[in-house]
Amino acid sequence: MAHIGVLPILKRFIATHDESGKAVFSNAISEENVVKPLPDKTAGFALRYATKDTHGIVISNGTVPIFANIAPNHLSPMHRTVSLDYGIVLEGDVELVLDSWETRRMKRGDVAIQRGMMHAWRNDSSTEWAKLVFVLQHCKPVEVAGQTWVRIIGLCRVYPNRLR
Repeated sequence: MAHIGVLPILKRFIATHDESGKAVFSNAISEENVVKPLPDKTAGFALRYATKDTHGIVISNGTVPIFANIAPNHLSPMHRTVSLDYGIVLEGDVELVLDSWETRRMKRGDVAIQRGMMHAWRNDSSTEWAKLVFVLQHCKPVEVAGQTWVRIIGLCRVYPNRLR
């Protein structure tokens, strides 16, 4: 089991029904969280459970919860998914950065709701890791000024000097 940073390891408990209809906990999927670190160890991600299958970051007609650990002094690449996202800060403080260079400081318990927009996440603490949970739900692609926006993951870098 991989662990990124000093944040607690979270478990998942999935309830289902047995053959008689009684509510029971499923053992079909491990309760342990498998965090997959990025090669440079600046962040780690864990797919917690998908309503259709466990492949891909967004599933058509399904939901995907993802836990993210973000290293101190880390700025993610700008990215976009074709999804409606709920991002909730569990530990630490982060900054949500939009491609317009607008930012919002988010603290524990704050929620970002976004749909198909270019954005990045920044942890500017020099010592503390941040943990977020995202729930992604597939949606129709966003159309702006006659253009349809598609998924872009990790192709654009944010320039930190633009954020100061």
